[in-house]
Amino acid sequence: MAQKIITVYTDDLTGEEAEEARTHNFSIDGVAYEIDLAPDSYEQMLQAFGPFVKAARKQGKGRKPTGRISVRSSEDTAAIRKWAKENGYSVNDRGRVPADIREAYAKAQQ
Repeated sequence: MAQKIITVYTDDLTGEEAEEARTHNFSIDGVAYEIDLAPDSYEQMLQAFGPFVKAARKQGKGRKPTGRISVRSSEDTAAIRKWAKENGYSVNDRGRVPADIREAYAKAQQ
């Protein structure tokens, strides 16, 4: 007998199926969390955390980025857009930069 396994990716925030959903990690008060989000939901989370991250102090010196939430300035966003275009990604000149492009950019900078 043959079996067929189907994997369904779901955005934890919206509950909707999303093939492009990815797992993201963050921590608050020493408690680590993991959430599966589609790019739009991930961008929404980044924007919600943004003011708090911007006002916060970083812990530890010389640590490499871990893929956790970060806030980018407009200069950083411009650099991401430029890098994306130079590396074959399709990105708009305005609006949100998709999370998958931000992640690819972060990996390329390590």
